[in-house]
Amino acid sequence: MQFEIHKTDENSSARAGTFTTAHGEVQTPIFMPVGTVASVKAVHQRELKDDIKAQIILGNTYHLYLRPGIDILKGAEGLHKFMNWNQPILTDSGGFQVYSLSDIRKVTEEGVRFQSHIDGSSHMFSPEYSMEIQRNIGADIIMAFDELTGIPAEYKNAKKAMHVTHRWLERCRTWLDENPPLYGFEQTLFPIVQGNSFRDLREQSAEYIANFGADGNAIGGLSVGEPEDVMYEMADLVCRILPKDKPRYLMGVGTPWNLLENIALGVDMFDCVLPTRNARNGQLFTWNGVMNIKNAKWKDDYSALDENGTSYVDSEYSKAYVRHLFAANEYLGKQIASIHNLAFYLELVSEARKHIVAGDFRSWKDKTVPKLRERL
Repeated sequence: MQFEIHKTDENSSARAGTFTTAHGEVQTPIFMPVGTVASVKAVHQRELKDDIKAQIILGNTYHLYLRPGIDILKGAEGLHKFMNWNQPILTDSGGFQVYSLSDIRKVTEEGVRFQSHIDGSSHMFSPEYSMEIQRNIGADIIMAFDELTGIPAEYKNAKKAMHVTHRWLERCRTWLDENPPLYGFEQTLFPIVQGNSFRDLREQSAEYIANFGADGNAIGGLSVGEPEDVMYEMADLVCRILPKDKPRYLMGVGTPWNLLENIALGVDMFDCVLPTRNARNGQLFTWNGVMNIKNAKWKDDYSALDENGTSYVDSEYSKAYVRHLFAANEYLGKQIASIHNLAFYLELVSEARKHIVAGDFRSWKDKTVPKLRERL
């Protein structure tokens, strides 16, 4: 994978770049819609590409392993062909999902044994097996298998998880070196920085990952319920250590204002289920602030869904109409809201890039963040 930085903001660490994969280029900073089980919920692939302007999407190793299963994906020659998506894909390693199964998992040096949330069946993920699954899925960017701890956590547990993550990373690389790609293109491994909210652990992990020499690096174990200032402190610390000439991916983040603040710290890539999950519950993110479209105040508001938005749903549907769809429990409401939120997120990072290139990102960000946080 090639990464080129075109412009760096003079008043922050924000940068505009491009990375190239076998399935195309991605302009950074970028947000990646989450396609957990080979589908971004309530959104067609055509809409992802043409209306939302998604450049790369994320697939979930844990969920794809359980359904449809690796044999099905290998028979289709990988996830790209299976879901008819010819642009880049990133897969997580399954580490976060098995972490979330705290009551039905057991972590050892070998890996993680867990029970399926679907039928209770027993499974084992090791670093090697995570790589094998991701090899069969065929994503352009694949994540190292890691162990994370929630925030807050005891220092000794966070330290232990960090060292396990580092040892597992070496096993991931060894497996990839010994097993060639399946579908005629190279996959790029991103290691993951851990260390919880402890500065010394984050520094140690970031230095270890920086010295690993990967073509891109991820920051994990954040956006797990910690205060925003803790997230920003850890992201800032890690970005100052990770190589400047490689893309930096902050996993599982976040709100629109989280994106802008972390872009200012030097983060290039983001993913989160929040825009689609919240859309299905009626929460819309707009340039004027956050709106609950189910509120009665919108029932006779015939103005555009977002007067400043550029998505086709913003100009074609009114607040009153979408509010009516939610009140009537029509699935179209969830679809329109999901398209809107994802289009807004992609427009947001695109605007951030434009202001980085123009040289006024910091002042634009400082004016924009308070507006994004407003409750309408």
